[in-house]
This record gives sequence, C-alpha cells and structure tokens, in this order.
Amino acid sequence: MRLLKQLVVVFAVLGILGAVLLTFTFDVVKIDWPVFMEIQPAFKQMENPLPPPERSIPVEGAIAIPGMGAPENPTVADEASIARGAELYSLHCQMCHGAAGDGNGTIAPFLIKFKPANLTSDVVQSKSDGSMFLTISNGLDGRMPALNENLTVSERWDVVNFLRTLKAAE
Repeated sequence: MRLLKQLVVVFAVLGILGAVLLTFTFDVVKIDWPVFMEIQPAFKQMENPLPPPERSIPVEGAIAIPGMGAPENPTVADEASIARGAELYSLHCQMCHGAAGDGNGTIAPFLIKFKPANLTSDVVQSKSDGSMFLTISNGLDGRMPALNENLTVSERWDVVNFLRTLKAAE
C-alpha cells in the first residue's frame, strides 16, 4: 500500500512538471528570450549595398563598373538576337510597355504615379544602345525595376536590339 502511494505521488509530480513544460512549449505562457537576430540591424534586399572592393572586376565583367559611362553594344543585331530579345521583352517588359512598346501594357492603367515609357517615341529611340542597356540593368528609381538580376548581360543586349526594331514598326 505504501509503495502504491509513493507511485501516485511520483506520477503526480511528473504530471505537474510535464504540464508546466507543455505550458511553455505551446506558448501558453510566452517568455521572450533575447536572441541576436532581434538586436542586430536589419536591411532589405540590396538596401545600402557595400561598394565593390578596390581594383576588383564585377562578375558581369567591365560592363558593370560604375562611372564608366554608357557601354558599347557588343551584340550584333541579327535575326537570332532580335528573336531572343522579343521573347525576353514579352516575358519581362510587355506587361508594362505593351506588345507594341507604346506604354499601354496590361498593368499600365494601374500605375498611378508614373506611366510606362513609350519605347517607340523619338525620345527613347534617340538614346544610345548603352543608355538603354543601363536603364534596363539599373531601372529607374521609383519608376521601373532593375532587371540586372533577371536577365544576363547578353540577354539585356538582345532586348536592346529588339527595342531598336520597335521604331521601324511604328
């Protein structure tokens, strides 16, 4: 009989301890443990990126060195390049700039502050290939997203070559 009472007491104590532990594991009683993730500074993606180290060459090559001006188009505007550019344009640009490049894409009516540029206009077509490339690469602050992470360097040049054909189709 005495052994039975001791077993009941032991199991009761273990049950109470188990209940207390379960209370903390299921956040019934929340204890805020300090963690290092909460006290370190947080940054959004690409917010205040560090400058490249001195005398380093970017992964994309010399095309991406800041302050070097507009680069020259190394891609020949042949049928293959223009076809690749048309396909990439339809995937990445057409929703804003429209199929004809006139700035009337499917989401253009929802852009309130700034409407997409008319890529067939003389203002856009008078820009150099390098200037168009840099705009596609870096975007326009608050107006157009940068596509340098979506498109490789050669794909961006293909899009530039395709944009040159939009003037002729006007």
